[in-house]
Amino acid sequence: MNEQLKTDAWKIIETQFCKTRVESSESLFSLGNGVMGQRANFEEKYTGESLPGNYIGGIYYPDKTRVGWWKNGYPEYFAKVVNSAFWIGVDLKIEGEEIDLAKNEIISYHRELDMQHSLLSRQVKIKLKCGKEIEINAVRFISLTNIELGVIKYTIKSLQGDIEVEISPYINADVRNADANYDKNFWEYVNSSRDSIQMRTKKSGFDVAWSQACFIDGVEWRDESEKETIRETSQFSLKQQEEKSLYKYVGICSSLNHPAETLIHQAMKVAKEAAQLGFHELLKQHSKAWEQKWYSCDIEIEGDDQSQQGIRYCIFMLLQTYTGIDTRLNIGPKGFTGEKYGGVTYWDTEAYCLQFYLSTSGQQVAKELLVYRYNQLDKAIENAENLGFKEGAALYPMVTINGEECHNEWEITFEEIHRNGAIAYAIYNYIRYTGDKAYLSPYGLDVLIGIARFWAQRVSFSQERHKYVILGVTGPNEYENNVNNNWYTNYIASWCLKYAAESVEFVKNSQPNEFQKLIIKRNFNPTQELEKWKAIYENIYLPYNEKLAIFMQQDAYMDKEQILVADLAVSERPINQKWSWDRILRSCFIKQADVLQGIYFFQEDFDTETIARNFHFYEPRTVHESSLSPSIHTILATKIGDMDKAYEMYLRSSRLDLDDYNREIDEGLHITSMAGSWLALTEGFGGMRIKNDIIGFTPTLPKAWSHILFKINYRDRIIKIKATHKEVVVSIEGEAVDISIYGKTYHVTDHITHLL
Repeated sequence: MNEQLKTDAWKIIETQFCKTRVESSESLFSLGNGVMGQRANFEEKYTGESLPGNYIGGIYYPDKTRVGWWKNGYPEYFAKVVNSAFWIGVDLKIEGEEIDLAKNEIISYHRELDMQHSLLSRQVKIKLKCGKEIEINAVRFISLTNIELGVIKYTIKSLQGDIEVEISPYINADVRNADANYDKNFWEYVNSSRDSIQMRTKKSGFDVAWSQACFIDGVEWRDESEKETIRETSQFSLKQQEEKSLYKYVGICSSLNHPAETLIHQAMKVAKEAAQLGFHELLKQHSKAWEQKWYSCDIEIEGDDQSQQGIRYCIFMLLQTYTGIDTRLNIGPKGFTGEKYGGVTYWDTEAYCLQFYLSTSGQQVAKELLVYRYNQLDKAIENAENLGFKEGAALYPMVTINGEECHNEWEITFEEIHRNGAIAYAIYNYIRYTGDKAYLSPYGLDVLIGIARFWAQRVSFSQERHKYVILGVTGPNEYENNVNNNWYTNYIASWCLKYAAESVEFVKNSQPNEFQKLIIKRNFNPTQELEKWKAIYENIYLPYNEKLAIFMQQDAYMDKEQILVADLAVSERPINQKWSWDRILRSCFIKQADVLQGIYFFQEDFDTETIARNFHFYEPRTVHESSLSPSIHTILATKIGDMDKAYEMYLRSSRLDLDDYNREIDEGLHITSMAGSWLALTEGFGGMRIKNDIIGFTPTLPKAWSHILFKINYRDRIIKIKATHKEVVVSIEGEAVDISIYGKTYHVTDHITHLL
């Protein structure tokens, strides 16, 4: 548990200032509104260790790839979400002393993140060198109702003695990415005025303008702007116990949404209109919008404050990261909280995040995530062509921001091809949950054909085994590279081919005209290609250990020395920071769910005994050094009745960042794995499943919990599940629907109670 934070159901609170944890707290207290976000940097100057970070979704720079040994097929660049102008800046001098928490004497300190309303506030009391004392209260939010607006209220109060104040609100556009490969500046200056500045990203050519409207009652400003910094300065006096507040409204507009030549005007308009409405009205609107978001997705846990805080934090960060209002945007593993992974899209979106947005934000929001991939299908075909594939085969990138592959590690770019399976599974999962089979005709089938063509070319036929095999891959366990016949990869490849074939038949029969258009568009030969797909999915090789009666992670897995994680010394972990890569590759240790990831996706294919055998073999060998790992283990542990392990893994998943399990949150949070925490609760402890077109629940609670209550958006209805150790109560808002509880189907018109 993080001793720096208080446990609170709706807030993240720290009451001590710790210089060694500033960067970690900057991540933990981050804000966002789905299209832009920022780390929780201080408004005033701070000269200690810090990672200033302000990010705008969709604005990226193609940073030149750095590799030691260039290989054919490598992408030329690694796309990175650009660290943009530092717009929260407020330089402050009191009695001539610069306020800098790295140097000032701090009397008391309190910061809290109100998750219910996405509001960050901070109070700090400082003793000046002259002996006088002051208090700073800073409150800020990134508006959910005006997605181009940031708002700050910054209050200075004299606690002891009369004081002279000099205050300078500013926006600094001369910023760098901490992860720039060659320490390059990604921005170039375009234009500025007294209160506004416009910059353009180099190479990618995105324009962004920032404008500030600043007000303090009874003061006048003087312009001190420079080329890449706009700044206004004022002086005033405060008597003892007197206070004054700066209100700073910042408009942030980009060429994604406006013509470049109008950006300064647009940003000024946003800032000035916000100033006219005023801080309190803006906060009222923002808070109401957040309360509406929470209404359909809150989770309540009674009896365990740590679990309660953990799951709400995960939901909150997911809601801040993606809202579905722009199909050009997706979900980066760090969201708007840091620069690691470049802010690009991984397979995490389809494997983990889609279900969260389906169940909390509704069908249309989740559909936008699928359309994002559909819009990039031609790029996926181009990516496959770069690796030698032909005839419309599509390989979706491991990491991307515009559809092009931009990952430069060969074992990932070339070998971690299972990401293609996650894209197809997401289509299946969306249709299964929504019943929207019509999605296949205009969008889904086109993607599935491209993916199936890739698998059909990627397999090899083994004369030795008389089976189709897949050689030279990296599965979800990235601690094994260039292995043959990773079980998960082979299984999902086979499933993709079969599902694509079934989808072809469905669209052919239900939408024959659209099907004919697709045949022409993709030069698709249904008879010939389906015959080939069938031969593969019926004859794929799936490694299996007869003695242990488990699926083999890959052909040579049992050649490794079989050591359990429990036998590792604490000083040896995490192994990715303590061991050489050679040693990791030769070990049996597993980074994250691999075989178990496949079992999770396709649970209906396996009986409970099979799941239990594989779980009890692989989990003790898993070091969980991927943030995506604990949630999958929670779900499967619950399914096989191992509630102690399920609870252990759930806490690790939901509090991964709050408790900094991996000692790395200074780089940013693990946003996509937070969706896994939601899955762990709803699909794990809640037992949520879709079977035979009926949604069902089999709640199983940890001992420490007296009840759980969660809501999901299901086919235009809000379903509320409240489960205790004795009963399950289900209620709905919307039309009646069939719901299964522990295998018994109820036609729910209002609410029902199922006794255990």
